[in-house]
Amino acid sequence: MNDPRAAVQTLTDKLIAKKEGAIGWIIFNNPARHNATSFEMWQSLPLALDAHAKDPEVRVVVLKGAGEKAFSAGADISQFKEKRTGTEAVKEYNAASDRAGRALRECPKPTIAMIRGYCIGGGTAIAVGCDIRIAADDARFGVPAAKLGLGYRFEGIKRLASIVGPSFAAEIFFTGRQFSVQEALQMGLVNRVVPVAVLESYTLECAHTIAANAPLTIAAVKRSLIEYLKDPSQRDLELCQRMVDACYESEDYQEGQAAFMEKRKPQFKGR
Repeated sequence: MNDPRAAVQTLTDKLIAKKEGAIGWIIFNNPARHNATSFEMWQSLPLALDAHAKDPEVRVVVLKGAGEKAFSAGADISQFKEKRTGTEAVKEYNAASDRAGRALRECPKPTIAMIRGYCIGGGTAIAVGCDIRIAADDARFGVPAAKLGLGYRFEGIKRLASIVGPSFAAEIFFTGRQFSVQEALQMGLVNRVVPVAVLESYTLECAHTIAANAPLTIAAVKRSLIEYLKDPSQRDLELCQRMVDACYESEDYQEGQAAFMEKRKPQFKGR
């Protein structure tokens, strides 16, 4: 039971966590509902992320939706009457989604959203919580909260605005409409747009490129990005500097220099 890979578990079969070499996968597995996110899926996401974070073999986490229609079409509206009606129920639901969002944003390893089809509402929130978003040319985005009468809280709006800017964030929230992938690219909502046929291969190439780089360098950059999104008074800049210092003191730093001089690929160990 000491093997960190044994910790990859979820509370529902609608969220799958698995590992393939250096890549940790998280799959939203509800294709009958366009991978709509249920309460149990929100509860399970931190477990999956924590398992990948603790596995030293995993260097990159990729999130995707099952099937060909959607990354995630948002929250499972069929649960709204039970899970999002009444003060206590709404509080419990929000607490679960908050934990999931925080776990995704603060995952110490790079995260990539591999987006095909619908990426709506909570699906957009999940994608925005990832470090990198790679989308197929059939992807569509939107946050229809204003069409459902939902309140959208500050942290979610702040995260989106930090990526696309306040003006585009306003357009996304105020209109509630769906946006094409080309509009999303223009806004800066996605990093890359590729044909559907090469979405997975392109994403894996990106993931393997990251995985081959020095883990301590990646971790130090990731921590600085996490701190950057906090209020200035809450940033732990000393931690950021300690992680930078650790890079220079590492075996990997020596390996990187040696590999450069010897004109070969470095073999980083994360120490």
